[in-house]
Amino acid sequence: MRHSRALALGLTLGLIGLGLAWELWLAPTGRGTWAVKVLPLLPVLAGLWRYRLYTYRWLSLLVWLYVTEGLVRGPGPGDALGRGLAWAQVGLSVLLFVVCTAHIRWRLKHRVNPPQAVQPAR
Repeated sequence: MRHSRALALGLTLGLIGLGLAWELWLAPTGRGTWAVKVLPLLPVLAGLWRYRLYTYRWLSLLVWLYVTEGLVRGPGPGDALGRGLAWAQVGLSVLLFVVCTAHIRWRLKHRVNPPQAVQPAR
């Protein structure tokens, strides 16, 4: 379970970093205003860190917006760098979906609660 959380966190951070780098520096599609597309991923980080099953479920649906954007921009017109970044986003997003669904299925199959060491203090 910890491996899937580490992978999900890493892939989410990678998707955030890719989105920011793409829209702000590497191949912006304007003045960088499209960088706001990574904002829905920021609250996900806290839920993943705390092993929230709801977050994994929500993220497995949200990630398809990033797949769709990559599939639209990947084969479309534009420079090679922009198309490559779009395909990288598709790859990261699909891999994140696979990790999230594997985590969800494993947790529901084994009915395992998250480790107590990660629970926030009350």
